[in-house]
Amino acid sequence: MLNLIWGVVVVLIIFWALGFAVNIGGGLIHLLLVLALVGIVYNLLVGRRVG
Repeated sequence: MLNLIWGVVVVLIIFWALGFAVNIGGGLIHLLLVLALVGIVYNLLVGRRVG
């Protein structure tokens, strides 16, 4: 499950970076960044509880 979350976070960050490179979807870029950060924080919290 944790590998899936990290995979989603990586994909979101890649799409976020591509959004800056192509310069499209201004609001979408920030939404993707926020989703990636939420995924990272969730993963850190769940990882500490399990470990």
